[in-house]
Amino acid sequence: MSKHIIQSSEMIINPDGSIFHLHLLPEQLRDNIILVGDPGRVDMVASFFDTKDFEVSSREFHTIGGTYKGKPIMCLSHGIGPDNIDIVINELDALANVDFNTREVKDHHRTLTMVRIGTSGALQPELILGTPVIAAHSIGFDGVLNYYAGRNSVADLDYERAFCEAVDWNPLLAAPYVVKSDEELVDRIGRDDMVRGCTISAVGFYGPQGRELRLPLADPDINAKIEKFRYHGKPITNYEMESAPLEGLALLMGHKAMTVCSIIANRVNTTASPNYKTAIRDLIETVLNRI
Repeated sequence: MSKHIIQSSEMIINPDGSIFHLHLLPEQLRDNIILVGDPGRVDMVASFFDTKDFEVSSREFHTIGGTYKGKPIMCLSHGIGPDNIDIVINELDALANVDFNTREVKDHHRTLTMVRIGTSGALQPELILGTPVIAAHSIGFDGVLNYYAGRNSVADLDYERAFCEAVDWNPLLAAPYVVKSDEELVDRIGRDDMVRGCTISAVGFYGPQGRELRLPLADPDINAKIEKFRYHGKPITNYEMESAPLEGLALLMGHKAMTVCSIIANRVNTTASPNYKTAIRDLIETVLNRI
């Protein structure tokens, strides 16, 4: 059986041997990875590390690798949005499962564990500011997973149909997909002090999340319909922009992934807290102790 060789146009390797966007070398990759959106937040995560072995910055992708309580770990910023997640997860997987010398896919699969720590807006009134919400399920409004073969094999098709019917989904938009986080990872990180929710990954911050500034919305009632929707009695809890493509691509590639977000705004109660760094710092330490 012939080997799967990835051409240079499809996986670009920099002159120093690093992967194109992340600028990471295969030997720098850690099995346990904390993902954050803000490049500046990488320093906050790394401030808990015992050792710092390397630091790499390229565009919005900032990485620090080291150890935490003796365990090898790295923190990587992915920037904002689902398109960046497509870059980050594909390049991390390539670092793990492609031989950079021969460009052949390796025979032995290496599994990565990725936990994204972020911020989010609640869609249910009972979710108070500062609550950590795990995306046990994610609904992708971004369409990223729809570009990959096997999409239906990891998606909850019944949930998708029920959701689209309930909110009268606009056919001009990308078809939503629904995926689950790795259950073992959710139980390990979440325990009994985090809310298990269903998180929407939007493709933008304003109109795609139902925010209206100067431009009117195509569907001004979308958030009200989402708030009322229930699937098997469970509501949709919050909005963010990365959990669904992270979890969906991880499922297709054979990795463990999940997202946990601190609620910094409640869209129903119209409340928000710009001073959320303490809650994020506490959440980071909790995740580091459990990953």
